[in-house]
Amino acid sequence: MILRIHDTYQRTKVEFVPHDATHVQFYVCGPTVYDYAHIGNARPIVVFDVLFRLLQRLYPKVTYVRNITDIDDKINARSAETGEPISEITARTTAQFHEDIVALNALPPTVEPRATDHVAEMIVMIEDLIAKGHAYAADGHVLFNVPSWDEYGRLSRHSRDELVAGARVDVAPYKKDAADFVLWKPSTKNLPGWDSPWGWGRPGWHIECSAMASKYLGDVFDIHGGGQDLIFPHHENEIAQCLCDKPSEGFSKYWMHNGYLMSEGEKMSKSLGNFYTINELLREYPGEAVRLLLLKTHYRQPLDFTKSGLDEAKRELDRFYGALRGLNVPRVEGDPADAVVEPLTDDLNTPLALSALHASLRDLNNVADPDAQSVAAQSLMRSASVLGLIEQDPEDWFRWRPANAGGLDDDAIEDLVRQRTGARSAKDFATSDRIRDELAEAGVVLEDKPDGTIWRRG
Repeated sequence: MILRIHDTYQRTKVEFVPHDATHVQFYVCGPTVYDYAHIGNARPIVVFDVLFRLLQRLYPKVTYVRNITDIDDKINARSAETGEPISEITARTTAQFHEDIVALNALPPTVEPRATDHVAEMIVMIEDLIAKGHAYAADGHVLFNVPSWDEYGRLSRHSRDELVAGARVDVAPYKKDAADFVLWKPSTKNLPGWDSPWGWGRPGWHIECSAMASKYLGDVFDIHGGGQDLIFPHHENEIAQCLCDKPSEGFSKYWMHNGYLMSEGEKMSKSLGNFYTINELLREYPGEAVRLLLLKTHYRQPLDFTKSGLDEAKRELDRFYGALRGLNVPRVEGDPADAVVEPLTDDLNTPLALSALHASLRDLNNVADPDAQSVAAQSLMRSASVLGLIEQDPEDWFRWRPANAGGLDDDAIEDLVRQRTGARSAKDFATSDRIRDELAEAGVVLEDKPDGTIWRRG
C-alpha cells in the first residue's frame, strides 16, 4: 500500500517516500514534565502511536523517538512555587505520564531520551553553530542569529513581524536581532546548570530536541511530528539549528502536526472548569474510551473534547466488547482488514477506519456459525489493533469501574450471582428477582446465557 501524509512544509498531502525503505525513522516532541499531562498532550501521543503501529505494518523496521523535556523554566518555576526539588518533580511527573499513556494503549517509543542526559551533545551543536557564524555569545547567553539564515520562517511562513512577536525570549540589549532566540542561558546556583564554554548555565528549549533527534536518528530522518502549536517557534527553530549545523543534510524530510484541542466547546482553561488532565479522566473513564474519542476526529482537524463524547465512546466500546464476550476466540497474528488499513494510509484517516471497524462489528453480529464467528472475531481484533483498540479481555472491560466508585466489588458481585443461580435452580424466583434488583441498583447488569449468567457494570 502507498502511504500518503500531509506535509506541513509543502502544505499538501504527499506520497511518503522514506530515505531507506527498510528502516523508517521518526521523531515526536514529548512532554515537559512539570505537571500531570493534560488531554491536549494526549492527542499527539495517540495520533503518533497510530502512525507507529501503521508504519510497523508497512515497513520492516521502524525507529520511533519521543523525548522527555526535563530542563525547562516551567519546571524551575514549579519548584520555586512548591518547594519540591526539581529532580523529584520530574521523576514524579514522568512516572505518572508513563502510567497514564499506558492506560491509553500507547506503545512505548523505540527510544525515549531525556534532555538532562544529552547536554553534552547540545553544547557541541552550539559550538558548531558559533563556529559557522550562525550563533553568538553575549552576557553569558548564546543566541541563534536568525538573519544569518535566509530560509528561516519557511515552515511557519510567518512574516518578519510575526517572527519577532513569537520569539521565545523578550528583546534584550545583548541580542543582535529581535528575532534571535536563546541556545544557552546562564543559571544561578539554585537552578539546574552545567559547565560550558560560556559559563555555568543550561540549554534553551529548542536545542534540546535538535540534539536528541540528531543523536538517535542521524542528520536526516523521515518524519518529525508534534502539535500544531509547536510549528512556531519550536519546530521552526529546530530546523534552523540543524540545517545550519549540517547545511548539506536535510534534517526531517516530512513534518506532521495534529490540530488544536478545545474542551467542552471552549479553549481549555482551569478558570472555565474544562481543564482535564489524563489522570483525572482516567479516574472516571477507561483509557480506551479516551483514546477512541481522540481518534474519532481526523488528526489535523480541531477537536472538541467533551465528557458527553467520552460517554458515547464508552458505549461504542461496550458494543465491540459485547460482541466478543463469551466467544473465547484466541488472538492470532495476521493481517488486518484492508478496509481499516487503507484509510489510515490516506493521511491517518481514523474516522473512516473506525467506520470500517463498525462494519466488521456488524458482520460479526450477523454470523451464527461458530467457525465463521471465530474468523470474523479474529479479523475484527486484528484490525482494531492497528488503531490500538479492543486489546483487552472483554471480561476485564466490563468489570472496570471508576476509581472513586463505591458499591460492590467484583468478589461481592460474583457471590451474589452464585446465590441467584442457586435460587433459580431451586425455583426460588422471589430471591432470584431480589438479587437481580439489588445488583441493578448497584449498577450491575446481568445477562442470562444458556451456559450461565454473565455480568457487567452499567
